[in-house]
Amino acid sequence: MARPRRTEDLAAQLTETIAPRAKSLIITVYGDAVLPHGGSLWLGSLIDLMGLFGMSERIIRTSVFRLCKDDWLTNTQIGRRSFYRVTDSGKERFAAAERRIYAPLAREWDRGWDLLMVPPNALDAETRDALRRELTWQGFGAASATVYAHPNCDEAAMHRSLAELGVADKIVHMKASLDRAEGFGALRDLVRGCWDIDQLEHDYAAFLDHFRPVWAAVDAADTPDPASCFVLRTLMIHDFRRILLRDPMLPPDLLPADWPGQESRMLTRNLYRRLAGPSEAFLMQAATTANGPLPDAQPAFQGRFGGLESIPAG
Repeated sequence: MARPRRTEDLAAQLTETIAPRAKSLIITVYGDAVLPHGGSLWLGSLIDLMGLFGMSERIIRTSVFRLCKDDWLTNTQIGRRSFYRVTDSGKERFAAAERRIYAPLAREWDRGWDLLMVPPNALDAETRDALRRELTWQGFGAASATVYAHPNCDEAAMHRSLAELGVADKIVHMKASLDRAEGFGALRDLVRGCWDIDQLEHDYAAFLDHFRPVWAAVDAADTPDPASCFVLRTLMIHDFRRILLRDPMLPPDLLPADWPGQESRMLTRNLYRRLAGPSEAFLMQAATTANGPLPDAQPAFQGRFGGLESIPAG
Protein backbone atom coordinates (compact mmCIF):
# COMPACT_ATOMS: atom_id res chain seq x y z
CA MET A 1 0.00 0.00 0.00
CA ALA A 2 1.29 3.46 -0.91
CA ARG A 3 2.45 5.57 2.01
CA PRO A 4 0.23 8.63 2.68
CA ARG A 5 1.77 11.87 1.47
CA ARG A 6 2.86 14.66 3.78
CA THR A 7 0.33 17.39 4.55
CA GLU A 8 2.86 20.02 3.39
CA ASP A 9 3.13 18.41 -0.06
CA LEU A 10 -0.63 18.04 -0.41
CA ALA A 11 -1.19 21.67 0.60
CA ALA A 12 1.17 22.87 -2.15
CA GLN A 13 -0.35 20.54 -4.76
CA LEU A 14 -3.95 21.46 -3.96
CA THR A 15 -3.16 25.17 -3.99
CA GLU A 16 -1.94 24.75 -7.56
CA THR A 17 -4.77 22.41 -8.59
CA ILE A 18 -7.66 24.46 -7.18
CA ALA A 19 -6.00 27.77 -8.12
CA PRO A 20 -8.35 30.00 -6.11
CA ARG A 21 -8.75 33.67 -6.98
CA ALA A 22 -7.44 36.06 -4.36
CA LYS A 23 -10.67 37.97 -3.75
CA SER A 24 -12.75 34.81 -3.38
CA LEU A 25 -10.16 33.12 -1.16
CA ILE A 26 -10.02 36.14 1.15
CA ILE A 27 -13.79 35.82 1.55
CA THR A 28 -13.27 32.17 2.52
CA VAL A 29 -10.52 33.05 5.02
CA TYR A 30 -12.67 35.73 6.66
CA GLY A 31 -15.85 33.65 6.73
CA ASP A 32 -14.27 30.40 7.88
CA ALA A 33 -11.43 31.57 10.12
CA VAL A 34 -11.49 35.28 10.99
CA LEU A 35 -15.19 35.91 11.64
CA PRO A 36 -15.44 33.37 14.51
CA HIS A 37 -12.61 35.36 16.18
CA GLY A 38 -14.31 38.74 15.91
CA GLY A 39 -14.07 39.46 12.19
CA SER A 40 -11.11 41.88 12.18
CA LEU A 41 -7.53 41.38 10.98
CA TRP A 42 -4.40 43.47 10.45
CA LEU A 43 -3.57 43.74 6.75
CA GLY A 44 -0.04 42.52 7.44
CA SER A 45 -1.42 39.33 8.98
CA LEU A 46 -3.72 38.80 6.01
CA ILE A 47 -0.80 39.28 3.61
CA ASP A 48 1.21 36.68 5.54
CA LEU A 49 -1.69 34.21 5.57
CA MET A 50 -2.39 34.64 1.87
CA GLY A 51 1.32 34.23 1.15
CA LEU A 52 0.86 30.59 2.19
CA PHE A 53 -1.20 30.24 -1.01
CA GLY A 54 1.46 31.91 -3.15
CA MET A 55 -0.36 35.25 -3.43
CA SER A 56 1.55 38.52 -3.60
CA GLU A 57 1.13 41.56 -1.39
CA ARG A 58 0.05 43.61 -4.40
CA ILE A 59 -2.84 41.31 -5.32
CA ILE A 60 -3.97 41.16 -1.67
CA ARG A 61 -4.04 44.95 -1.37
CA THR A 62 -5.99 45.20 -4.62
CA SER A 63 -8.44 42.51 -3.50
CA VAL A 64 -9.23 44.03 -0.10
CA PHE A 65 -9.79 47.39 -1.79
CA ARG A 66 -12.39 45.73 -4.04
CA LEU A 67 -13.95 43.88 -1.12
CA CYS A 68 -14.41 47.22 0.63
CA LYS A 69 -16.12 48.61 -2.48
CA ASP A 70 -18.40 45.53 -2.50
CA ASP A 71 -19.29 46.14 1.19
CA TRP A 72 -17.70 42.93 2.47
CA LEU A 73 -14.95 44.65 4.46
CA THR A 74 -14.30 48.06 5.97
CA ASN A 75 -10.93 49.64 6.75
CA THR A 76 -9.74 51.23 10.00
CA GLN A 77 -6.39 53.03 10.03
CA ILE A 78 -4.40 53.09 13.29
CA GLY A 79 -1.11 54.85 12.81
CA ARG A 80 0.54 53.27 9.79
CA ARG A 81 -1.39 50.01 10.10
CA SER A 82 -4.62 49.10 8.31
CA PHE A 83 -7.14 46.76 9.89
CA TYR A 84 -9.97 45.19 7.90
CA ARG A 85 -13.14 43.93 9.52
CA VAL A 86 -16.32 42.38 8.17
CA THR A 87 -19.18 44.85 7.57
CA ASP A 88 -22.70 44.27 8.89
CA SER A 89 -23.81 43.43 5.35
CA GLY A 90 -20.91 41.01 5.03
CA LYS A 91 -21.88 39.34 8.31
CA GLU A 92 -25.40 38.76 6.97
CA ARG A 93 -24.04 37.17 3.80
CA PHE A 94 -21.58 35.05 5.74
CA ALA A 95 -24.35 33.91 8.10
CA ALA A 96 -26.51 32.75 5.18
CA ALA A 97 -23.61 30.76 3.71
CA GLU A 98 -22.61 29.37 7.11
CA ARG A 99 -26.06 27.90 7.69
CA ARG A 100 -25.52 25.76 4.60
CA ILE A 101 -21.80 25.02 4.72
CA TYR A 102 -21.55 23.87 8.34
CA ALA A 103 -24.95 22.23 8.68
CA PRO A 104 -25.23 18.78 10.30
CA LEU A 105 -25.44 15.77 8.02
CA ALA A 106 -29.04 14.85 8.78
CA ARG A 107 -31.68 16.71 6.79
CA GLU A 108 -35.45 16.31 6.63
CA TRP A 109 -37.68 17.20 3.70
CA ASP A 110 -41.41 17.72 4.14
CA ARG A 111 -42.00 17.70 0.35
CA GLY A 112 -42.51 21.46 0.46
CA TRP A 113 -41.29 23.89 -2.18
CA ASP A 114 -40.65 27.63 -2.29
CA LEU A 115 -41.68 29.21 -5.60
CA LEU A 116 -40.71 32.68 -6.76
CA MET A 117 -42.93 34.06 -9.50
CA VAL A 118 -41.56 36.88 -11.66
CA PRO A 119 -44.33 38.69 -13.54
CA PRO A 120 -43.58 39.08 -17.25
CA ASN A 121 -41.96 42.41 -18.16
CA ALA A 122 -41.67 43.39 -14.47
CA LEU A 123 -37.85 43.66 -14.58
CA ASP A 124 -35.38 45.16 -17.00
CA ALA A 125 -32.81 42.85 -18.56
CA GLU A 126 -29.95 43.84 -16.21
CA THR A 127 -32.02 43.33 -13.06
CA ARG A 128 -33.41 40.04 -14.37
CA ASP A 129 -29.89 38.73 -14.97
CA ALA A 130 -28.74 39.86 -11.52
CA LEU A 131 -31.74 38.12 -9.95
CA ARG A 132 -31.03 34.91 -11.83
CA ARG A 133 -27.37 34.91 -10.71
CA GLU A 134 -28.26 35.55 -7.08
CA LEU A 135 -30.99 32.91 -6.96
CA THR A 136 -28.74 30.37 -8.68
CA TRP A 137 -26.12 30.87 -5.96
CA GLN A 138 -28.83 30.27 -3.37
CA GLY A 139 -29.69 26.96 -5.00
CA PHE A 140 -32.86 27.96 -6.85
CA GLY A 141 -33.63 26.30 -10.15
CA ALA A 142 -35.40 27.96 -13.08
CA ALA A 143 -38.58 25.99 -13.76
CA SER A 144 -39.30 28.53 -16.48
CA ALA A 145 -38.23 32.05 -17.45
CA THR A 146 -40.55 33.45 -14.77
CA VAL A 147 -40.61 30.74 -12.06
CA TYR A 148 -37.80 29.75 -9.67
CA ALA A 149 -38.13 26.76 -7.34
CA HIS A 150 -36.31 25.48 -4.25
CA PRO A 151 -37.07 22.54 -1.91
CA ASN A 152 -34.99 23.81 1.05
CA CYS A 153 -34.91 27.58 0.71
CA ASP A 154 -33.14 29.83 3.24
CA GLU A 155 -35.99 32.34 3.41
CA ALA A 156 -34.04 35.00 5.31
CA ALA A 157 -31.27 35.02 2.71
CA MET A 158 -33.77 34.98 -0.14
CA HIS A 159 -35.77 37.95 1.20
CA ARG A 160 -32.56 39.89 1.90
CA SER A 161 -31.38 39.36 -1.69
CA LEU A 162 -34.71 40.49 -3.15
CA ALA A 163 -34.55 43.63 -1.01
CA GLU A 164 -30.95 44.38 -2.01
CA LEU A 165 -31.87 44.04 -5.68
CA GLY A 166 -34.86 46.34 -5.16
CA VAL A 167 -37.37 43.77 -6.44
CA ALA A 168 -39.05 42.62 -3.22
CA ASP A 169 -42.31 44.29 -4.25
CA LYS A 170 -42.20 42.79 -7.75
CA ILE A 171 -41.68 39.09 -6.93
CA VAL A 172 -44.42 36.78 -5.64
CA HIS A 173 -43.25 34.21 -3.08
CA MET A 174 -45.49 31.14 -2.84
CA LYS A 175 -45.40 27.85 -0.95
CA ALA A 176 -46.24 24.54 -2.62
CA SER A 177 -46.16 20.88 -1.64
CA LEU A 178 -45.67 17.71 -3.64
CA ASP A 179 -48.79 15.58 -4.09
CA ARG A 180 -48.00 12.53 -1.97
CA ALA A 181 -50.12 10.37 -4.26
CA GLU A 182 -47.76 10.97 -7.16
CA GLY A 183 -44.45 9.25 -7.76
CA PHE A 184 -41.12 10.95 -8.30
CA GLY A 185 -40.60 10.14 -11.99
CA ALA A 186 -41.95 13.36 -13.50
CA LEU A 187 -40.42 15.43 -10.72
CA ARG A 188 -36.98 13.91 -11.34
CA ASP A 189 -37.31 14.92 -15.00
CA LEU A 190 -38.30 18.44 -13.95
CA VAL A 191 -35.33 18.62 -11.56
CA ARG A 192 -32.88 17.79 -14.37
CA GLY A 193 -34.38 20.60 -16.41
CA CYS A 194 -34.04 23.12 -13.55
CA TRP A 195 -30.58 22.27 -12.23
CA ASP A 196 -27.37 21.06 -13.82
CA ILE A 197 -27.28 17.84 -11.79
CA ASP A 198 -24.60 16.30 -14.00
CA GLN A 199 -22.20 19.21 -13.39
CA LEU A 200 -22.81 19.12 -9.65
CA GLU A 201 -22.17 15.38 -9.61
CA HIS A 202 -18.93 15.88 -11.55
CA ASP A 203 -17.78 18.67 -9.21
CA TYR A 204 -18.49 16.65 -6.07
CA ALA A 205 -16.60 13.67 -7.51
CA ALA A 206 -13.61 15.92 -8.21
CA PHE A 207 -13.82 17.27 -4.65
CA LEU A 208 -13.63 13.73 -3.28
CA ASP A 209 -10.62 13.00 -5.49
CA HIS A 210 -8.89 16.11 -4.16
CA PHE A 211 -9.48 15.61 -0.46
CA ARG A 212 -9.56 11.87 0.18
CA PRO A 213 -5.72 11.84 0.06
CA VAL A 214 -5.76 14.67 2.62
CA TRP A 215 -7.74 12.50 5.01
CA ALA A 216 -5.19 9.69 4.58
CA ALA A 217 -2.30 12.08 5.24
CA VAL A 218 -3.86 13.74 8.28
CA ASP A 219 -5.01 10.40 9.70
CA ALA A 220 -1.47 8.99 9.40
CA ALA A 221 0.36 12.03 10.83
CA ASP A 222 1.08 12.09 14.54
CA THR A 223 1.57 15.87 14.56
CA PRO A 224 0.49 17.41 11.23
CA ASP A 225 2.13 20.73 10.34
CA PRO A 226 -0.17 23.51 11.71
CA ALA A 227 0.42 25.92 8.79
CA SER A 228 -0.35 23.18 6.28
CA CYS A 229 -3.49 22.31 8.24
CA PHE A 230 -4.63 25.91 7.91
CA VAL A 231 -4.00 25.85 4.15
CA LEU A 232 -5.79 22.50 3.72
CA ARG A 233 -8.76 23.56 5.85
CA THR A 234 -9.10 26.80 3.88
CA LEU A 235 -8.81 25.12 0.48
CA MET A 236 -11.30 22.43 1.49
CA ILE A 237 -13.93 24.92 2.66
CA HIS A 238 -13.25 27.11 -0.38
CA ASP A 239 -13.74 24.23 -2.81
CA PHE A 240 -16.72 22.81 -0.89
CA ARG A 241 -18.38 26.24 -0.68
CA ARG A 242 -17.93 26.78 -4.41
CA ILE A 243 -19.96 23.63 -5.11
CA LEU A 244 -22.37 23.68 -2.20
CA LEU A 245 -23.69 27.18 -2.83
CA ARG A 246 -24.83 26.01 -6.28
CA ASP A 247 -26.40 22.86 -4.84
CA PRO A 248 -30.15 23.10 -4.12
CA MET A 249 -29.69 20.29 -1.55
CA LEU A 250 -32.35 18.20 -3.20
CA PRO A 251 -33.81 15.32 -1.20
CA PRO A 252 -32.33 11.85 -1.93
CA ASP A 253 -35.59 10.79 -3.62
CA LEU A 254 -34.88 13.27 -6.42
CA LEU A 255 -31.19 12.50 -6.95
CA PRO A 256 -29.28 9.79 -8.83
CA ALA A 257 -28.18 6.68 -6.96
CA ASP A 258 -24.78 6.99 -5.23
CA TRP A 259 -25.04 10.78 -5.16
CA PRO A 260 -21.58 12.10 -4.10
CA GLY A 261 -22.90 15.22 -2.39
CA GLN A 262 -23.61 13.59 0.97
CA GLU A 263 -20.31 11.74 0.88
CA SER A 264 -18.54 15.04 0.19
CA ARG A 265 -20.24 16.62 3.19
CA MET A 266 -19.22 13.68 5.38
CA LEU A 267 -15.59 13.92 4.27
CA THR A 268 -15.62 17.69 4.85
CA ARG A 269 -17.03 17.24 8.35
CA ASN A 270 -14.53 14.56 9.30
CA LEU A 271 -11.53 16.43 7.87
CA TYR A 272 -12.62 19.71 9.44
CA ARG A 273 -12.74 18.06 12.84
CA ARG A 274 -9.18 16.78 12.41
CA LEU A 275 -7.79 20.03 10.98
CA ALA A 276 -9.53 22.40 13.39
CA GLY A 277 -7.13 22.01 16.33
CA PRO A 278 -3.78 22.55 14.61
CA SER A 279 -5.13 25.15 12.16
CA GLU A 280 -6.67 27.17 15.00
CA ALA A 281 -3.39 27.02 16.93
CA PHE A 282 -1.57 28.35 13.87
CA LEU A 283 -4.12 31.11 13.28
CA MET A 284 -3.98 32.32 16.89
CA GLN A 285 -0.20 32.57 16.63
CA ALA A 286 -0.09 34.15 13.16
CA ALA A 287 -2.89 36.73 13.24
CA THR A 288 -3.06 40.18 14.84
CA THR A 289 -5.95 42.58 15.42
CA ALA A 290 -6.08 46.24 16.47
CA ASN A 291 -6.34 45.02 20.08
CA GLY A 292 -3.51 42.51 19.93
CA PRO A 293 -3.82 38.74 19.35
CA LEU A 294 -7.04 37.25 18.02
CA PRO A 295 -9.71 36.67 20.67
CA ASP A 296 -10.82 33.11 21.29
CA ALA A 297 -13.33 31.67 18.85
CA GLN A 298 -16.98 32.29 19.64
CA PRO A 299 -18.86 29.29 21.10
CA ALA A 300 -20.81 28.81 17.85
CA PHE A 301 -17.56 27.75 16.16
CA GLN A 302 -17.61 24.49 18.12
CA GLY A 303 -21.12 23.78 16.80
CA ARG A 304 -20.05 23.56 13.15
CA PHE A 305 -20.98 20.31 11.38
CA GLY A 306 -23.09 19.26 14.35
CA GLY A 307 -20.21 19.69 16.81
CA LEU A 308 -16.44 19.68 16.53
CA GLU A 309 -14.60 17.08 18.53
CA SER A 310 -11.91 18.22 20.92
CA ILE A 311 -8.73 17.81 18.91
CA PRO A 312 -5.26 18.49 20.31
CA ALA A 313 -3.71 21.59 18.76
CA GLY A 314 -0.61 19.66 17.68
